[in-house]
Amino acid sequence: MANLTIRNIPEGLLINLRKLSQKERRSLNSEVLVLLEKGVMQDDLGINSDTISMQAQIELWSKLAGEWEDSRPAGEIIDDILSRRTHGREVEL
Repeated sequence: MANLTIRNIPEGLLINLRKLSQKERRSLNSEVLVLLEKGVMQDDLGINSDTISMQAQIELWSKLAGEWEDSRPAGEIIDDILSRRTHGREVEL
């Protein structure tokens, strides 16, 4: 694999990258690779915050609402979803 050196990283950006890598339990190098990959994928797909307006997002979600088909009662579906969730990192709200 190729190597890349990035120079003149602003101190604030580096601090934020370090915090994010610790939060995500990744090395700084791995976190930067993940962020680069996400950014390139979004760019390739033409996805960014300017591409899809809030109204378009609402319309897309509205079309999905009520489309879920399942013969089980709602309580059973909810229990099933909750039982399959994995415990991630602790979050303070």
